[in-house]
Amino acid sequence: MPRLENLRIVDRVLTERALGYQNQALIADALFPIVMVDKERSLLPKFGKEAFKIYNTERAIRAESNVMKPEGITTIPLTTQEHDLAHPIDYREAAESEYDLYLRATDIVTKAIMLRREKKAADLAQNLSNFPTGHKVTLAADAKWSNPTGANSNPIDQIDSAKEVVRGKIGADPNTLVLGAIAFMHLKKHPAIVDKVKYSMKGVITVELLKEILGIENIYVGKAVYSSDAGVFGDIWADNAILAYNPTGARSVEEPAYGYTPRRIGNPLVDKYTTEGNKITYVRATDNFEVAIVGSEAGYIINDVAA
Repeated sequence: MPRLENLRIVDRVLTERALGYQNQALIADALFPIVMVDKERSLLPKFGKEAFKIYNTERAIRAESNVMKPEGITTIPLTTQEHDLAHPIDYREAAESEYDLYLRATDIVTKAIMLRREKKAADLAQNLSNFPTGHKVTLAADAKWSNPTGANSNPIDQIDSAKEVVRGKIGADPNTLVLGAIAFMHLKKHPAIVDKVKYSMKGVITVELLKEILGIENIYVGKAVYSSDAGVFGDIWADNAILAYNPTGARSVEEPAYGYTPRRIGNPLVDKYTTEGNKITYVRATDNFEVAIVGSEAGYIINDVAA
């Protein structure tokens, strides 16, 4: 029989802390909003294009009704994965510490799993092979945002062109723009952007101002960094701009979406367990999710915007 102290019992106080933990630098939810699922294996409805077809809808007197041929609902199978990480606390450390080591451990393991999800999302969204032909561009030297005097350097035109490509495939403009920190730095200093506001009272180019200039509802800047095992730091979001459309509120089967993060109901959670002898307590965070692109035509990437 297992020892009682080794059974997995959720710590409600620490779990509430994990649920409320926010890291403003993490933006994975912008491209891959969370949807709760009740099983690890789930089926997400796939966007169909029946709504875009032109049907013969005229009917003569006493004629039979026009009947469409439904394509049916297709689904995308997704399987979530469990992620967990534990932080050890010796009973002697807990007794001597002037602050709550269990709350600190909760923050550490929760943030680590969140950073892992951010990295998974960024790797998926920045992989050019995950975008269909025509939905990606790698900027040449004279078109880069870091080269404002280049003959083809105009981020407004480039973003407008990307928006038009997405609209032409899904019937809706992208409502989200994700920028790497380097991309944002060059975008807000670019003459094409500055010229839009130089005669107004507005000074520093902010995200809110960019929303007005670019006509995009949601803009997020990915500022998160990570460290290699050797201690070398790097940006999780590179020098690129990713446009996407994701519905807000409840989604119908007919509405397009770029991506989702299915998460198993009941996650994330935090529990504590001990090793044999009860001298070390482990604070363990668990999450169960997967990051997935479900509609690649609802996205577009402008890659390598800086030299």
